[in-house]
Order: sequence, then structure tokens, then C-alpha cells
Amino acid sequence: MNEKSKLQKEKASTWKDIKPLRDMINNLPKISANIVFGDTFTLSLPSFDDDAIKNCALALRSWRKGPFQIGNLFIDAEWKSFIKYNILRPHFNLRDKKVADIGCNNGYYLFKMLEDKPKKLVGFDPAPLFWCQFDFINNFAKTDIVYELLGVEDLAQYGEKFDAIFCLGVLYHRSDPLGCLKFLFGALEEGGELFLDTFMIDGDEDIALCPKKSYSKIPNVYFIPTINALKNWCERAGFKSFELLGVKSADTSEQRKTEWILGQSLEDFLDPSDNSKTAEGYPAPKRAYVKLKK
Repeated sequence: MNEKSKLQKEKASTWKDIKPLRDMINNLPKISANIVFGDTFTLSLPSFDDDAIKNCALALRSWRKGPFQIGNLFIDAEWKSFIKYNILRPHFNLRDKKVADIGCNNGYYLFKMLEDKPKKLVGFDPAPLFWCQFDFINNFAKTDIVYELLGVEDLAQYGEKFDAIFCLGVLYHRSDPLGCLKFLFGALEEGGELFLDTFMIDGDEDIALCPKKSYSKIPNVYFIPTINALKNWCERAGFKSFELLGVKSADTSEQRKTEWILGQSLEDFLDPSDNSKTAEGYPAPKRAYVKLKK
């Protein structure tokens, strides 16, 4: 584990909203599960105390990525993350490769990637709640995935390069998207691949939408480019090739409110009289899926 990440975990473990979660995770039954791969990441367990595990999972809300099945417990996360994963899946081969997921959330994609038998899997995310969710799942999965409580800006000092990097749903949260792409470029081995997913707007011009205060009620969204503008950013960051794998509009079959999240979801973020627009009047969320090579 990275030393900075280790210190971050030690510090976060003392916070009043995180310490009780760490205590619950540490007291979970030490049961080994059989992993079943599918759209739902499933952990097949022998008989166990349902209530202890369910109560811990509920305390760990909100669950953004998923779904997960742990024994009899189904965690119906806000996102049906397999939809995004299945768009990307035909375009990568991770066998015997060192792989990083930047902004990995609770590690759903990392757990799914185990099926490819990579050499190493490393997740980066600075949010302590998501680290706790990962450890909850990994308590039963018992994988060798490394979870670093770090962000994309820490890649330059991380001291390790990767054959493949996934950066899904992160770029539009960065006030310097070109700088973010340069961090990702620098963390790749020569010939390495970056799989990117980000908001986009339609149009042929080399421009980006810059929301005034929020976008789809999300305050930390800064730049939403056209495909041409996104390609320009990637070329400026140093990438040799740019392959558009797909474009998909957001919809409530993929992202919606469930009992496993606290707060609002996509249906609350759109104009109730016109779902082609956000609550602020901008074009509704649409995502571009891109494969880049160093």
C-alpha cells in the first residue's frame, strides 16, 4: 500500500462518521465466499447472520455502483453499472496486465475485472465511504485488489505505471481536464491503454459547455466537451490514438433511486416537463466512451 494512502486511511478511520463503519466492518463474520461473475457481482456464502451483514450494508449507504449479491442480500445500487461495463468489455483484454481504476468508487468494476485474470488490480478513490464499501465486499471476496485512498493527482508520485487504466465518470469533475488527462497519460506504460467515460455535448465545433453553478444538480461539473473538443484534449495530453467506442444518453433504466441510496437520483436531476434537459436547462446527460493509447 502507498504510504500516503496508508496515512489517509489511518486518519479517516478516526472520523466520527467513518469510525463506526470501520468497527462494523471489523466485526463482520470472517466467511470466505465463492465468486460468481455476472452483471450482478455475486458472493455465494454458507449460512450466516443475515441481520449483521444487512445492517452493516445499510449503514454504508449510499451505494452508487453495483449491483452486488452477498448470500441472500441483494444491494440494488443507484447505477446498474454493468451497462457501462458491458459497453467497454469487448474492447479490452486485461490478462496478466497491471490495471488501475481511477475514481473506482466501491470497486465494482475492479471486482468484475478479476474474471480477466490481470496481474494486478489497483483502485484509486479519495472518498473514505467508498473505501469502507470496498472493504465490506472484500471481507467476503478476499481478493488481492489494492485500494488506495488517493486521487488522480496522486498518480504522478505513485511510482508505478499501468498497462491499462480506467477513468470512468471522473473527467467532468476536474476543473483542469487537460491536466487530469496528462496525469493519466503519465501513469501508463508505453503502449498502454486508457478507457475513458465522460459527459459530452452534441456538435461538430471544438467547444465545451461550462455550466454556471451546477449541471444536472451536480455542483462540481466544470467542462462538458463535444467529441472533437475531447479529442483535442487527448491529443494535447500526448495520446497517439483516439477511438470512440460508443455514445449513450442517461436514462432511468440505468440510474435511479433505490432503497440503497440516500438522496436524489437522475429523475430528480432532469426538467420534469422535458427530460431532454437538465433541471438547469442544459442538454440532458450523454456519455462518450473512448479508448486511448499512449
